[in-house]
Amino acid sequence: MSFYNIYDEIKTQPYEQLFNGVTPQEVEAVLQKSQLDERDLLVLLSPAAENYLEKMAQKAHKLTVQHFGKVISLYAPLYLTDYCVNKCTYCSFSLDNDFPRRKLSAIEIDQEAKALKSMGIQHVILLTGESRKHSSVAYLAESARLVKAHAASIAIEVQPLDTEEYKQLCQSGVDGLTVYQEVYNEDIYKEIHVKGPKRNYRYRLDAPERGCQAGMRTVNIGALLGLDDWRKEVFFTSLHARYLQKKYIETEVAVSFPRIRPNLGGFAPKVNVEDKNLVQAMLAFRLFMPRAGITLSTREEAALRDQLIKLGVTKMSAASSTVVGGYATKQNDNSQFEISDSRSVEEVKMSLKRNGYQPVSKDWDILVEAEEEPVIAAAYTHNGNTRANTGV
Repeated sequence: MSFYNIYDEIKTQPYEQLFNGVTPQEVEAVLQKSQLDERDLLVLLSPAAENYLEKMAQKAHKLTVQHFGKVISLYAPLYLTDYCVNKCTYCSFSLDNDFPRRKLSAIEIDQEAKALKSMGIQHVILLTGESRKHSSVAYLAESARLVKAHAASIAIEVQPLDTEEYKQLCQSGVDGLTVYQEVYNEDIYKEIHVKGPKRNYRYRLDAPERGCQAGMRTVNIGALLGLDDWRKEVFFTSLHARYLQKKYIETEVAVSFPRIRPNLGGFAPKVNVEDKNLVQAMLAFRLFMPRAGITLSTREEAALRDQLIKLGVTKMSAASSTVVGGYATKQNDNSQFEISDSRSVEEVKMSLKRNGYQPVSKDWDILVEAEEEPVIAAAYTHNGNTRANTGV
């Protein structure tokens, strides 16, 4: 039994009809509940729920403070190599994109880790393209050991691995795993993953579970929003997260809601996911899973990230680089995708403090007392773009 069995049973439901059939009365009823089921999640992701974002935001904020305090953990990605054997239509690292590839040496990895530490980053996520030749388990294990000398926590976002391989990495100091399914729609998945081992939908879908079985302390999942109907994708992501949380109670489960950013291949999203859609996705998930983490990356603009803080975020990247060796040994500008928030770690910390939050660089175990405060989650128009305005 894996999440694929659950997905396979429900994937053909008439979701567009179900979402559009939700009434305001159903939304109001769900907002009165303390524990939500799958149908309630669908209701909160519906078009009808767009008129209740403020009420959803108030409840989401209160639940987040109750379970996590007003604390935001900071992290940064460290790209080790951009070699990849997959041909994926939406990714700059795709095999068919012609640019000088690079792989960091042990000395360079140590330099990058020292640079991140000097910036105030203690949580590091190691990323690579998907190539077992250039980012073998042995290379990843050695990289983790090098970075661990300068960091408190190491996570990985690499090609899916077997359970025993994840165990090897845990023994080398890795305690977190991020695996994005990219898109849960199996047909679209095969369409955009043209060539390479990444075409194996189920092996990737089961990777987070193998990470849990291997003993990862944290597992982060998500869909790349813009590849299919965002409501469906968030629905499946949320069900996947709840499946993992219920089955592996010792693992901290978190989700991300990345939206497609400009990339080397020039891939355009099939679905336009507006800021208000992102807000609704985060709020619906938080109400559905009050004890799960929500990670927010520098894919989003600084102003929007500041506004999203109160809607359930528990972890944020800061001063990120999506270039191999982007901190101390940068040699080119071939990034996986463009970032939108270029603020320094200190600037992000200052912003969090202005919003009443405590930025942390290491693990924390003290919750901040909950406070009652207004939280606005309404859409407004700024320079022609729909924005989410949160907090006054």
